[in-house]
This record gives sequence, structure tokens and C-alpha cells, in this order.
Amino acid sequence: MSRETKGRGGKAVSVIRGVPVEDAALEALAARLKKRCGTGGTVRPGTIEIQGDHRDTLVAELTRLGYRVKRAGG
Repeated sequence: MSRETKGRGGKAVSVIRGVPVEDAALEALAARLKKRCGTGGTVRPGTIEIQGDHRDTLVAELTRLGYRVKRAGG
């Protein structure tokens, strides 16, 4: 889990990498996380991108769902 702004016009994006699920499950997980944060996002191969800096909310939700989460960066 990290926050990126590079190549995004200065806008923050929360990026989740390395989720051990298949593509269909990744889409469903992304939809659930986007709904939880009340924002948009996208799924790219192997990553979920959620618009905005929602790292705390995402870490709490993923932990509640049983995933081990490691924060990268500040």
C-alpha cells in the first residue's frame, strides 16, 4: 500500500499492489474498497488504484477482510 502523485497531475492516488487474488476477485475487491472510500479508482494488472489519500481507511478495511497489509513510503 502506497500513495503516489507522479504522473497524475499532482493528485494523490492510493495504490495497492500484490493482492493474492485472481482478476475477477480483484475487480470485486476494488469495487468494495471504492465504495468504502466513497471515491473512484481503477484496476490495473496486479494493482488497485483508489483516487485520493485513503491509506488509513484502506488498511483498516483490508485488515478487517483478513489481508496482511504493509505500508510503503511515508
